[in-house]
Amino acid sequence: SAVRWYVDGFSERSRIKVDLEIPADLPRLPDDMEIAIFRMVQECLTNIHRHSGSPTAAIRFRVDGDRIIIQVQDKGKGISPEKQQELKEPGRGGVGLGGMRERLRQLGGTLELKSQGMGTVVIATLKRA
Repeated sequence: SAVRWYVDGFSERSRIKVDLEIPADLPRLPDDMEIAIFRMVQECLTNIHRHSGSPTAAIRFRVDGDRIIIQVQDKGKGISPEKQQELKEPGRGGVGLGGMRERLRQLGGTLELKSQGMGTVVIATLKRA
């Protein structure tokens, strides 16, 4: 419910239309995992607003066996291959991306960034407890 609340407010403030998909049967997760997911969504939307120029964003939550996958996608200007490589280096990626990656890593999860030409996709994968 916190993600829905945040997305609604973000859309209103930024004028970016966000399509949010959360399965109705998604169970509650441990607090630390829910907080990490909320912060990841928050940071992704902030980056979309600041950097992408995209008029839309899409957030998808998916359960795959014992994993939960969160995908945040935009249709903006994308991230250059050079910048993507820089963002992969340990200790790089700015406070936002580095913080997301570290939060997820501490929970046994991963963060993947994909951008080719138009648009960017950020994918977080966590094991459900």
